[in-house]
Amino acid sequence: MPIQHLEFEKPIIELEQKIEELRTFNLGGFADVNDEIKNLEAKKNKLIKDIFKNISSWQITQLSRHPLRPYSLDYIDLISENFTELHGDRLFMDDKAVVGGFCFIKNDDTGYRQKVLIVGHQKGRNTKDKMCRNFGMPHPEGYRKAQRLFKLAEKYSIPIVTLIDTPGAYPGLGAEERGQSEAIAKTIYTLMNVGVPVLSIIIGEGGSGGALAFGAGNRVLMMQYSVYSVISPEGCASILYKDTSKTEDAANSLKLTAKDLSELNIVDGVIEEPLGGAHRNMTLAAEILKKAILKNIEKLKEYPEDALKKERIEKFKKY
Repeated sequence: MPIQHLEFEKPIIELEQKIEELRTFNLGGFADVNDEIKNLEAKKNKLIKDIFKNISSWQITQLSRHPLRPYSLDYIDLISENFTELHGDRLFMDDKAVVGGFCFIKNDDTGYRQKVLIVGHQKGRNTKDKMCRNFGMPHPEGYRKAQRLFKLAEKYSIPIVTLIDTPGAYPGLGAEERGQSEAIAKTIYTLMNVGVPVLSIIIGEGGSGGALAFGAGNRVLMMQYSVYSVISPEGCASILYKDTSKTEDAANSLKLTAKDLSELNIVDGVIEEPLGGAHRNMTLAAEILKKAILKNIEKLKEYPEDALKKERIEKFKKY
């Protein structure tokens, strides 16, 4: 796969290529260039810090859509054990834009294995997979599958973790004919009323009601370079400014970053990402996410059922 990067990442990529060339040269035994490699590594880390120190809302939006950013199944594979995916809404079909199943997440400090239900949006990396996953845009069947799994988790008193990463629910004619709006509303209602802890995490792109359907958690967290908004910057620029060249202005106005939404008390916390974003160190990003999940579930398990429901409802009434 060719190296994929964003425009503002180019200087970092160029340095990384130089480092890789020197490593290849070093392995060939032509000369000892270890000192030069160390100097370039330090220079690269400083460059990443400088670039990401003043990153704009639009650049964060681009990062949230980065083609190499970890998706739900990547995180599930890295943080869980014995994941068993469940399929279908029992009404029409299995929507592959939504993945869900039961698994264990092990606390490495204590050895305790926490049983959870994980439900998340899933995008694709290559053309075939993108088509199969419908670019992470669920049909009504995806939301109805999620409702079925939420109720199953409640039946067996298992905490729920939702991973949000979607441009929005699929707006096609067939989806509307099969009740897209009702499916989203019923998913929000179902998640609001389950009697188990619910942890919602925006791991990438949190777009519109398609994201909100999975966002009715007792705790709502955002990865550092994720976004959460009622509309995409492109859609906002097209509707409000009548000019798609105003996309960057729209991104800044929407207050869609983790920092913005944390300050506005829309989300409860921000999960730090590795230097340069989750796509630069997927394993470390997953480890940080895993610790955040276990920490929050442990706290939520102390709440009685009625308190969990009431807290969720009160939280979203404040929106």
